Amino acid sequence: MKVLSVIIIFLGIFQELKAQDTTVYKPNRIHEFKWVPLPAVGSNPANGWMFGLAPSATWYMGNPADTKMSNFVGNFLYTTKKQWIFSSRSNIFLDKNKWILVGDWRYFITSQPTFGLGSSAPNEPGEDPARPGVWRGEQQMDFSLIRFYETVLRRIGDSKFYLGMGYHFDLHSKITNFSDEENAPELEFSHDAYNIARGISTDKYILSGITLNAIMENRDIAVSPYEKNFALLSYKVNPTFLGSVKSSSTILMDYRHYFNLSQRRKRHLIAVWGMGNFLVSGELPYMNLPSIGWDMFGRSGRAYAQGRFRGESMVYTEAEYRFPLQQNKETFGGTVFVNAGSFSSRDTNEKLFEQFNPGYGLGLRVMINKKNRTTITADYGWGQKGNSGFYLNVNESF
Repeated sequence: MKVLSVIIIFLGIFQELKAQDTTVYKPNRIHEFKWVPLPAVGSNPANGWMFGLAPSATWYMGNPADTKMSNFVGNFLYTTKKQWIFSSRSNIFLDKNKWILVGDWRYFITSQPTFGLGSSAPNEPGEDPARPGVWRGEQQMDFSLIRFYETVLRRIGDSKFYLGMGYHFDLHSKITNFSDEENAPELEFSHDAYNIARGISTDKYILSGITLNAIMENRDIAVSPYEKNFALLSYKVNPTFLGSVKSSSTILMDYRHYFNLSQRRKRHLIAVWGMGNFLVSGELPYMNLPSIGWDMFGRSGRAYAQGRFRGESMVYTEAEYRFPLQQNKETFGGTVFVNAGSFSSRDTNEKLFEQFNPGYGLGLRVMINKKNRTTITADYGWGQKGNSGFYLNVNESF
């Protein structure tokens, strides 16, 4: 869905809360805490006007000489379409990086368009030629989401590798499909047709599972890396005895690499990102299928609306050129990026790599804390068939 207008105004006071004694570090205590309260006002067609807060924080749980920076990003928003959007995402490194705690908590009372499954899902609504009687193209959905994801990982010796487990819970409820099209009552919505065919409720369902995780964390600062790389392999099992409506398993692979182009100005770099999310066994409810824009920080698919493409398997890739805009200062920077995603669906007989949905765009960066690299990012992306969007966030996209 094309975003017609987005206006985000940051109105706040930046304050820094430092430890009283920065020369003596105690394990598992907070040091050099930096809190950035960012009141926000925004507008887009999906949410209307949005009002609230977009705070972020960085800190150390040990000596910065041997402990990576922890970070938190939150959103607390209310919209003129009577939507509530609350989220909390965090990466916490304990003393000497021995443990990593990764959290993704959300509570949404919201609405969002869905377009059907596969990479070829069109913008305009109409009957799916592959499934007579089923709607395809833009369909509006109201729903509530409660999400609790928490992962604990242990460092392997003195290496950059971590192993751990996590618990992931999603509750979608109060799901309602609707359309302004005159013939909508004659067609079955994509969400309902998919779930009914698999014996899943159309108005409420739970996905509850355990993840086995392996991470390589080699970035210098996770919120805005200048060099090195990151990798994640996560296998998720969703058994019915933990509450899942259907048993299933998935695998997620995520790799990011940062190629520094200048030793003098390390902000001058090329960043690449590859991600795959695959259904391995069983059946997932519709809204739990791999989808664009539903990664942890919602940064994939700039140029497309969240949920624009969805399928049983997903492959996504992105490359971004980042550069400073000042000769001797780091306050302002810029970026240009390209991305592409491909989705498979058994319902539409689409396979991975049969079709890609590319996007491209450019952006502005404003670094409000040089030491911690806390950065406000503003991007505009263009996609296929008139899709486009404006994105304003805290910290780099990946």
